Amino acid sequence: EVDDIELLQLLRNIGRKRNCPRTAESRLADLRQMYRWAIKRQPWRSILVNGNPADLIELKQITAANYEPVIRSRTLSPLEIRELRDVFKNMQQEYENAADKRAADRPVQLETQLALWICLGTGCRIGESLQSRWEHVDLDKGTWFVPREHTKTHVEWLVYLSDFSKRQFKALYELTSKVAWCFPSKDKTGHVCLKTVGKQVGDRQTRFKKRKALKNRRNDNTLVLADGEHGAWTPHDLRRTASTLMQSLRVHPDV
Repeated sequence: EVDDIELLQLLRNIGRKRNCPRTAESRLADLRQMYRWAIKRQPWRSILVNGNPADLIELKQITAANYEPVIRSRTLSPLEIRELRDVFKNMQQEYENAADKRAADRPVQLETQLALWICLGTGCRIGESLQSRWEHVDLDKGTWFVPREHTKTHVEWLVYLSDFSKRQFKALYELTSKVAWCFPSKDKTGHVCLKTVGKQVGDRQTRFKKRKALKNRRNDNTLVLADGEHGAWTPHDLRRTASTLMQSLRVHPDV
């Protein structure tokens, strides 16, 4: 019987009237997680016919306008997505046209680029992508099976690949199909470290880092988008971006 209006009033009392925005933010996250858990299980699944009411509440509705959220809400705009595509393309062209490739800046690894596009195209977490194996990818049927041991929720699922996502997997297949892992480690005995892509993206946005230049790591701003107007972005933000774009197309939140 609880609906989003009732939850909104309760959380607004915490975030605005009591002036505890961080608590309200945390409670909203807890409620969303609780309902997500319940929707997958009986008897609550049959009761929650209207879906997750907490998903209908936005943080800005329960906190003051000047509140800086702790939980990330960054998404990439369509313009930023196009900019990222062009950045990758220009990096590659500049490197290929360089007279001395040993002195030229290397572009972001192609496997990393493909991992990011797969996250955007499927909405899956970066860790789920990096642990994927070719035995679970069927390019003919356009499916990708994600086993439960690779998922955060410990629930397996089958991803139906769009044409865009299938193109990314096909390009990846040309690079890594000789080993079991879609994103193999250097010694080919397992998958790449789950932090690899995040580090590569973060190392190219140093203007947002409060740290000294790291040895043997990139320290530049080549992946800063929109001139930094919207702040830094991470691989996980592409998953959130996919969700936001689907909502704008009126895809049901449960989907």
